[in-house]
Amino acid sequence: MSRERKKAAALHEKMQILRSITHSHALSSTSIIMDASEYIKELKQKVVRLNQEIAREEATTNSHNNKENSFPTVSVETLGHGFLVNVSSDKSCPGLLGSVLEAFEELGLTVLQATASCADTFRLEAMGGGGEVCMHSQAENVDEHVVRRAVLQAMRNCGAEQDDQ
Repeated sequence: MSRERKKAAALHEKMQILRSITHSHALSSTSIIMDASEYIKELKQKVVRLNQEIAREEATTNSHNNKENSFPTVSVETLGHGFLVNVSSDKSCPGLLGSVLEAFEELGLTVLQATASCADTFRLEAMGGGGEVCMHSQAENVDEHVVRRAVLQAMRNCGAEQDDQ
């Protein structure tokens, strides 16, 4: 077998391994590589979510150990053209969820999926991105830090309103 054929056979075998690992149904090498790229992005998102869950669990454990020094935690991760936002606070107040969602709206972000708990504590995991109407305006200039500051400000405003009552 010539050297070129051996290289081609080795490359084909590696492509088939990559295809099986990434659960791709593609036949062309280009499509297999594109599917592998998407698979890697999904794995990265899973790692981010798992790290955030670990951080929340640690924060919950620490907050139970030290209730008086509890501060809200806000983590924001960029996902393509959107964000994954995790908010955790040992204190909740009436209207807090609404305030946080209003902050998203003011930034031109649309919440695509969210899970929230607003009883004694406040927990929010939201995934969103630029709204269709706002895609070319304000939402383009929004980054992780802007979203984090806006959420923290909404939480402070809600807490200040509660203290005034």
